[in-house]
Amino acid sequence: MDEVNVIVAHHERATLRVGDVFLKIDADAARTDVEVEAMALAPIPTPEVLWRKPPVLAIAAVPGTALGRLGEPSTSSPAAWAAAGAALRTLHDAPLPPRPGRAGRDLEELTAELDSECEWLVANDVLPTDLITRNREVADAALRPWTAAFTHGDLQIAHVFVDGDEITGIIDWSEAGQGDALYDIATLTLGHQEHLDDLLAGYGSDVDLEVIRAWGSLRSLLGVRWLVEHGFDPSAPGCEVDVLKSRM
Repeated sequence: MDEVNVIVAHHERATLRVGDVFLKIDADAARTDVEVEAMALAPIPTPEVLWRKPPVLAIAAVPGTALGRLGEPSTSSPAAWAAAGAALRTLHDAPLPPRPGRAGRDLEELTAELDSECEWLVANDVLPTDLITRNREVADAALRPWTAAFTHGDLQIAHVFVDGDEITGIIDWSEAGQGDALYDIATLTLGHQEHLDDLLAGYGSDVDLEVIRAWGSLRSLLGVRWLVEHGFDPSAPGCEVDVLKSRM
C-alpha cells in the first residue's frame, strides 16, 4: 500500500496524498463547491477530479514539480515563469465565473479587516509598529475599484506545476472567483519578487506595479495572525514577515 503523506492540516481543512491521489477534506463544503466549479471553468490545466463524497474530494496528482516554494529560491527557468504568466493571462481574460472570490472582496469590508489586523499586530507586539504602519500605507494602493477578472485567489508559488518550461497544472482553487487580477500576480511572486519581470514577459506589461506591491503588503498583513494561530511560521525566510520588512 502507498504511504499516506499529510500535505497540510489544520482545523479548517486537511490534504493527504496517497500515491497519485490527493484527498482534500474540508469542513466547509462551499469551498469544495467553488473548487470543483472553478476547475471545470478554468481554461488552463487543472487537476482531474476523480470523485467527491463530502467532506472529501479526490483529485489526481498533477505531473511535474512546483514552480518553487515560499522561503526557497525558485530553480525554475525564466521561460517557466513566463509560461506561468501566459497561463495567468489566459485565466484572467476568460469569461467570469458566477461568484466573487477571495481576490474580489468588498472594499469596505477588506479595509475594515486590514485595520483590525494591524491593530491586533500592534496590540500584541507581534511586529514593530513602524513596520506595520509603513506596510499599511503601502497596502492602501490596492484598496481601489478594479475590473473583475477570473482569479485563482490563492495562487501561491507551490500551487503552480511545471515540467521544464511547460505549465502542467494549477491546483487549490477553493478561493477562486471574480476579483482583481493583480492580486494573483502579487500572490504568485510573494517572496520571489526577482521573478516578476519573467512572469510579466508572459503575462504582459500593462500592469500597475505599485498595486502589485500593495497587494503583497496587504496579503502579508492579513496573513500573519492566521499563520500563527494555525501553527505556521510567518517569519520563516522569504515568508510574510520578510515581505513586510522589504517595504521599509
